[in-house]
Amino acid sequence: MSQPILMTVDDDPAVSRSVARDLRRRYGQDYRVVRAGSGADALDALREIKLRGDAVAAILADYRMPHMDGISFLEQAMDLFPHARRALLTAYADTDAAIQAINVVDVDHYLLKPWDPPEEKLYPVVDALVDAWRAAGDRPVEETKIVGHRWSAPSYQVRDFLARNSVPYRWYSVDEPEAARLLEAADATAEEIPVLVTPDGTVLRKPSGEEIANAVGLSTRPAEEFYDLIVVGGGPAGLGAAVYGASEGLRTVLVERKATGGQAGQSSRIENYLGFPDGVSGAQLTDRARRQAQKFGAEVLTTRDVVGLEARGSARVIKFGDGTELSAHAVVLATGVSYRALEADGCAELTGRGVYYGSAATEAGECTGQHVYIVGGANSAGQAAVFFSRYASEVTILVRGESLRASMSHYLIEQLDQIENVHVRTHTTVVGVHGEDHLEKLTLCDQHGARETVAASHLFVFIGAAPRTEWLGDDVIRDRHGFVCTGPDLVVEGRRPPGWPLDRDPHHLESSIPGVFVAGDVRSQSVKRVASAVGEGAMAVTLVHRYLEQQ
Repeated sequence: MSQPILMTVDDDPAVSRSVARDLRRRYGQDYRVVRAGSGADALDALREIKLRGDAVAAILADYRMPHMDGISFLEQAMDLFPHARRALLTAYADTDAAIQAINVVDVDHYLLKPWDPPEEKLYPVVDALVDAWRAAGDRPVEETKIVGHRWSAPSYQVRDFLARNSVPYRWYSVDEPEAARLLEAADATAEEIPVLVTPDGTVLRKPSGEEIANAVGLSTRPAEEFYDLIVVGGGPAGLGAAVYGASEGLRTVLVERKATGGQAGQSSRIENYLGFPDGVSGAQLTDRARRQAQKFGAEVLTTRDVVGLEARGSARVIKFGDGTELSAHAVVLATGVSYRALEADGCAELTGRGVYYGSAATEAGECTGQHVYIVGGANSAGQAAVFFSRYASEVTILVRGESLRASMSHYLIEQLDQIENVHVRTHTTVVGVHGEDHLEKLTLCDQHGARETVAASHLFVFIGAAPRTEWLGDDVIRDRHGFVCTGPDLVVEGRRPPGWPLDRDPHHLESSIPGVFVAGDVRSQSVKRVASAVGEGAMAVTLVHRYLEQQ
């Protein structure tokens, strides 16, 4: 196969030559640069490239072109080369259109013209495009097949697990003819759903998370018995610690119970994260961070439930639910928080069958034309409302307080105000959840005790922040809410925490066990934002180095 192609499309000959020149200067040894003067000419060229069997790594298209603008062209180009990465060339006045393209047409980046110097404004973007293309390749996506029931909680859990771990899959409802054919070929029955069939033909019936992880190629077992650093939790704080730990030469392993990303990984769009002016989805941010950690040599283990932590001399030991252990010189706890259970009659029975915790993006298609309800008033709830408003006929946010302003970012409140099918009901709680095999109705209660029953097929819950730190035991000091205390909070009236063995105060992010550091939402008094969690993950690694130097 010949060199992969970088295509540039612009109706202005001078701009077209300039783009091609700059691309050839940087990428000419590894890529072939092809330029076209219109969307129609570019589509013809892409069809010829397709016939020859060549690969297209990235396409850069001008937004303002006669007859066919850049967005329309890129939509059609995606049909020919769905794995090619896409960027829009635009003037400053067209920035809004570029952001719309990113949100609606799945464009990867936009470039403002002029981009001089290219070393600062062009090449970093193209580097990101080709790196992403190399990671996915231009090969057919091998899909895992799932046969299940739409309103089955185990079926939902399988889909959610694969989606959050970026494993491509195809879903078949058990009542579809194709599902029946697939079950017959797998020698399985409808009573055994969910049934999962991997690309190599392996059949799993009612699989556990670990069985799925092993079947689709996710790592579940550590390669070594001892590490410099164990990171527990794969949210932004944990990923930040893994990236900085591995990049600075520490033998690092990240241990995650379900999927990297945590609550942030479920966010449909994070728009106030530094460096992403057009926003980034939690899944995209998580995928990039995970690949970055692995690039530096960090191991990432999934479906490992950590149930204990112990200091044994200079080693710090974590215990898994299956009875095995893993040791390291230091540990970073970045387990984040979980959404609190909705205390409403019937809620537990319908969880996974219309009631979901977090932004279950796998359910978006099923919400088309439906009235979706969201419980919660923080950013995660607002981001979910924006996301589901594209599918649902109506989205109602239910808030216990008098407004969103106490817990939601200003930019997000303003954004919600502009979406016609999103509504906010204040002073409202859910007290009843009803349905036979799936959610059908909700009972709502206002501040005066008046109740109302409404039809509903989907309820997404974003309430509270439970740290789930019971497994840490008494040696790790926590506040009354269960968040882990660190650094200065452990020194009371000049006295160090009970049992503290060292002749120094705990470092800023250090827990009551020396060498065990805490980052992100699970830390007492932390700022519950993605950027601060990443920063604490990086800072924890700096303190790990300081701790190791003092040993």
